[in-house]
Amino acid sequence: MNSEELGKEIEEMKLNEKENEHGSHTQSQLQFTSFTELVNDASLHFQITRFPKQIFVWIGYNSAKLGLVYAAASTRPNNVVSVTSILGGNSDNTGSGIARRLVLKTGLNIIMACNIPKNSPMVEIEAEKILIQKLISLGYTKSRLEGTSL
Repeated sequence: MNSEELGKEIEEMKLNEKENEHGSHTQSQLQFTSFTELVNDASLHFQITRFPKQIFVWIGYNSAKLGLVYAAASTRPNNVVSVTSILGGNSDNTGSGIARRLVLKTGLNIIMACNIPKNSPMVEIEAEKILIQKLISLGYTKSRLEGTSL
C-alpha cells in the first residue's frame, strides 16, 4: 500500500467518523449489558444485547449454559405476539412466556435464551422482574402512551 492509498483510507475513516457523530449510523451500534443477581440462593446471570430493531436476552440459572432459545415478535394484522422455539424445547414454556411479555413491553423482536428449570416458577417470576427493571433503566421499554405494559 502506497502513501496515496493510505491517505484515501484515512479520509474515508474520517468521513465515517463524521457520519457517526451526526447520527446516520448510530442505529447500527450494538449495546451489551451483563449482570448477575442472587435469587433464592441461586445465581441468575443475565446478558442483554440491544440490536437496532431487536433484543437478545440470555438468562442463566447457576451456570453459563445457553438453554432453550425462543424467538418472539409482534405479528400482523392484530399485533398479536407469536413465539417459536428455535433451539431445543418442546412443552417448556419458561422462556417463551418471558419472551412474549418482553415483546409487549418493548415493542421489539426478542430472541430469548433461558435455562431456568421449568419446575421453578418463583425463580422465573423473579428473573422476569429483574430483567424488566433493567430494561426500563436502560430505556429499552415503550412508554405507557405508546402501547401496552405489563
